[in-house]
Order: sequence, then C-alpha cells, then structure tokens
Amino acid sequence: MQFNDTLKPTEVALLYQSHHAWLRAWLSSRVGCSEHAADLAQDTFVRLLRARQVSPLREPRAYLSSIARGLMIDQFRRRALERAYQESLAHLPEAEIPSEEHRLVILDSLERLDRALYQLKPRARQAFLLAQLDGLSLVQISQCLHVSRATVERDLAKAFQVCYRLRYADA
Repeated sequence: MQFNDTLKPTEVALLYQSHHAWLRAWLSSRVGCSEHAADLAQDTFVRLLRARQVSPLREPRAYLSSIARGLMIDQFRRRALERAYQESLAHLPEAEIPSEEHRLVILDSLERLDRALYQLKPRARQAFLLAQLDGLSLVQISQCLHVSRATVERDLAKAFQVCYRLRYADA
C-alpha cells in the first residue's frame, strides 16, 4: 500500500474480516442491542468505504470506534428530534395532523436542518433557535446571550446562510 492511496475496497474487506466482530461487540456493549450494534457496525464500514482516509490505518480499532461513535451520536440526535416532532404532533388537532408521507418529508427536512445547524458555532445556533423557535427580538437575544446586537445580527446571518445553502442544495 502506498501512503498516498485512499483505502481500497479490498483493504476495507480485510479490515472488515479482522475487526468486524470486535466492533460489533464494542457497539453492543454501548447500545445494549445486538441487532442495533450490527446495523451500526455495517454503517461504520460503509462510511469507511466512502471516506477519503489515507492508508494504511495505524490504529484501525481507534479509527473504527471513532466513526461508530459519531454514528451513535448522529442516531441519538435523530431519535431525540423524532421524539420532539412526535410530541409536537400530539398537540395538534386531528384534522391538522399531516399524512405519513408528509411527516417523513418534514422529519427528513428537520434532520438535514439539524445537521446543518450543528456545524455552526454554539452561540450562532442558539441565537438562531431563540429567534426562530422562541420569537425573541435581536435585543432580547443579545441580552440573553450577553453579546452586542451586531454580534447577534452576524450570528443570525451565518445561520441563515446555512439554511439558504441547505434549501437550494437540492434545487
């Protein structure tokens, strides 16, 4: 293997053979469900196939567990978002509850927005959420975050840029 090459499918297959059982056991001890662990292990190797990782891996188990940990965090955040969405639906009158197909579209949009906002600095994300979910004004947000109004405006501009890119990425 040359140092400049990315991992080849055959190298990933070898990593899979050497470390899949270990990774699955490691995940199972963390998630408490062997089927869930198996899914996460598969997703980890799929992510590895798509990665631009330079080979050879010096610490394959550390690298694999890092990918798997990120997937677990993503899944935890996705489930929390799903629960919050389901709770919000429970408060709607029956006539206003969206169809199952529409729910899936909304949930997918929420997940993509959540991932996009997660890339922002925490203060910018918080300013955006205070403005959009709580309806606070710029002055109220600046007081809440203990920053100037101009800082809030910059943070909101960054958040709206992320939303704009997200909206038009699929167009």
